[in-house]
Amino acid sequence: MQFECSALSDVGRHRSNNEDAVLVAAEYGLVVLADGMGGYNAGEVASAMAVDLIASGLTPSLEKTGGVPDVRSLRRAMEVCVSNANRAIFDAARTEENCAGMGTTLVLAAAHGTSLLIGHAGDSRAYRWREGALMQLTRDHSLLQEQLDSGIITPEEAAVSPHRNLVTRALGVEESVLLDIQTFSILPGDTYLLCSDGLTDMLTDQQIAEVLESVPQIELRATRLVERANANGGHDNVTVALMQAEEMSKKSGFVAKLRKH
Repeated sequence: MQFECSALSDVGRHRSNNEDAVLVAAEYGLVVLADGMGGYNAGEVASAMAVDLIASGLTPSLEKTGGVPDVRSLRRAMEVCVSNANRAIFDAARTEENCAGMGTTLVLAAAHGTSLLIGHAGDSRAYRWREGALMQLTRDHSLLQEQLDSGIITPEEAAVSPHRNLVTRALGVEESVLLDIQTFSILPGDTYLLCSDGLTDMLTDQQIAEVLESVPQIELRATRLVERANANGGHDNVTVALMQAEEMSKKSGFVAKLRKH
């Protein structure tokens, strides 16, 4: 399986800096997206560290010439890379004054043959668009999700809750972090969307699906999603990454460059 990919990150309408970071390596079937948090510019540091350390740690395992032998090995590589990134962010937050209190959410996707492994910590999400249906693949690690699960609030109340952005899991907050990893079977034509909460706070799943349904070109899809999030308020940085699965051909892969507004 090979992928056509596109990514776009935008500061939004109310922020002066962008604390999101994303890397897309189409030739490896890899996407890493992080949404940083912390004091003055610290969120930018945390998200950049997460993306850079995880991507650099995983790409050697994903290279076609000497890749991991099976899905279990890839899963373990993901866990190790995220653990190392978490520790590096945690240590920087403790030792560097301007990084105190920083952390970052994370969502990543890594392909192995016809399997896609998705890992996440926090409220950055992954979705799958297949045959006209959108499915959320990750479950938020957030106070809001816990309240929904326990029945304390309704989905309607959740939509306007002041606690929407309180995450219960993130990289760099504690010495260790648990990465939730799921494995999905890839079908040709599938599109996988990874995004920060700057998108999902501004657009409902139905509105996301409307964009994916009406816009066939993958790069234009990323643009339209960001535009709609900003049109609906753009209260946060918004970052999206799309992976469209295709049957393997003789054409070589490529690395999709991040476009940043």
